[in-house]
Amino acid sequence: MTAMLAQAPACSLCQQRATAFSSVSQRRAVSRSPVLTYSLRSGRQASRPVVMAAGALSVGDKLQDYPDYYRVLQKSNGGGVALSSLEKKKPIVLFFYPKAGTPGCTKEACKFRDEYGKFVDAECEVFGISSDSTEANAAFAKKERLPFPLLTDQSDFLRKSFGIKGNVFGMLKGRQTFVIDKEGKCVMSFNDQMGAEKHVEEALQVIKTLA
Repeated sequence: MTAMLAQAPACSLCQQRATAFSSVSQRRAVSRSPVLTYSLRSGRQASRPVVMAAGALSVGDKLQDYPDYYRVLQKSNGGGVALSSLEKKKPIVLFFYPKAGTPGCTKEACKFRDEYGKFVDAECEVFGISSDSTEANAAFAKKERLPFPLLTDQSDFLRKSFGIKGNVFGMLKGRQTFVIDKEGKCVMSFNDQMGAEKHVEEALQVIKTLA
């Protein structure tokens, strides 16, 4: 009986998550790695190198290297979704906001709502994401008439996995937007706590280049 269990094949999803976890562990073994930043619009190398904690999701990184890419997240409109399920199908705009219903987050979500048609035209999927409960996100989406789902990142699993830093001495959760192409590669990483609406403008600029 033991021999039979040992020979049983693991499910493909488990194998994917295990491989991704191993990859991230190897990357984080290097405590700090010098990297160069690039301008999203010009593609030119920045003049000054910066140091970033290894493992933070950056432009050029593959989401397949992150175990939580395969995690099923609950949607505000019911059911669940894993970001990996859209691979080879659609680009993804994923905007992390600190808390549903707060002034800055409302402004950001409503700007995505007002420009949502442009994302649809580009055949792009839009998700807002926070650690708020599914019920709180559903109420927020209903009140502001949001046409896209809000995802619940329970215990900030994705926020921590993607290395999103807090602001104001860590007292506020960071406001960060990622654009992920059809191949599961990060093509934009934008962080701006105060410029909530600017996240939409930056995402649209990048989405146009994927058409």
